[in-house]
Amino acid sequence: MRQPLLTHEIGSLAKPNWRVKALRNQPLTDEDLEEARKWARRLDLLPDAEALFALLEKRQGFSREEKRQLVRWASRMAVRLLEKAGLDVVYDGEQHRVEMYEYPIRRIQGFVFRGHVRSFDNKYYRKAAVVERPRVEKPYHLEEYQTIAGFATRPVKIPITGAYTLVDWSFDEYYLQQVPIGTREGLERRKEARRAFLQDMAREVIYPNLKALVDAGAQFLQIDEPAATTHPDEVPDFVQATIASVGDLKDRVFFGMHICFSDYSLLFPHIRDLEGVIHEMHFEYANRDSREPGVSPEVRVGYTATLNLIKDTNFIIGLGVLDVHTDFIEPVELIRDRILYALEVVQDPNRIYVAPDCGLRTRTWDVAFAKLRNMVEAVQQVKAKLGI
Repeated sequence: MRQPLLTHEIGSLAKPNWRVKALRNQPLTDEDLEEARKWARRLDLLPDAEALFALLEKRQGFSREEKRQLVRWASRMAVRLLEKAGLDVVYDGEQHRVEMYEYPIRRIQGFVFRGHVRSFDNKYYRKAAVVERPRVEKPYHLEEYQTIAGFATRPVKIPITGAYTLVDWSFDEYYLQQVPIGTREGLERRKEARRAFLQDMAREVIYPNLKALVDAGAQFLQIDEPAATTHPDEVPDFVQATIASVGDLKDRVFFGMHICFSDYSLLFPHIRDLEGVIHEMHFEYANRDSREPGVSPEVRVGYTATLNLIKDTNFIIGLGVLDVHTDFIEPVELIRDRILYALEVVQDPNRIYVAPDCGLRTRTWDVAFAKLRNMVEAVQQVKAKLGI
């Protein structure tokens, strides 16, 4: 899985309207059917997709099995989109999942949903409480991996939400139940309870899922931890939970980690304990950067500070080069210069992988595809310049 300037997409893509509506039991429109036909043509999936079109003509009242078929088709199309964009490693953009929190929590014993809470802007998610020691009876990403691997023509990456984020985004009604409130002793016991929750999630939930994927043949696994720096004093606990999550699998496959939109300085020096456990550390850069071409520090303002933090580690640097929060299609030249600047700082193309800042789920497939195509072309230009 190691190669200079390898390209991949971080994890999420938008779900097609026909897939979303069908699973929500909403009737499909002519526009939804045309969307399916448009992307089948663009992705060279005709005439196989005639089976999809025939199913979509039903428009509503899909059975459970028919919904499974639609999810499989959305997955196949998303994988083909990334392959056609030219990425080296592909995924299906979470077509099998609700999103990165609710999907796993639904499949972990010991949690009960308590209702919707606001995450940001007018976005909400269903927040759960842990009410007993968590565990999994069945790995919840295994079928997804096997499905994707069945039709992907390039290496497959499977992302999994990490222990710390699942813990931080949940209510704790189990581990804190014996902790007194308002005392110094209670504060210390609260920290101990939090660590126990993290370690149980790491060992009883995340590790079994990762092991099942490794045993099934997965070669590239990504742990997503957007909450890693939410509580700076807990960064050492996040690191220890990651070590417990990977366990004895660290030498069997390639592990990446994605942490986005954070003050990355808070991770250091603790994150260095993950060297040799996590191979690629992917951060967001483009969202902080200017849109001007060039390779000077004055222009590449989104890259200098973070690259200087991580350049002396042993991590492969996952370089975010696409801003996922805008429909702006980054020109090839801009992406190329971002990569070239990173190379000037790091001095080793084998230590840089290239990807968007984060998942592209808030962008349309048209925008996501255009961004990714330009990213791949920029990498090709850099490789040509370097003679690799």
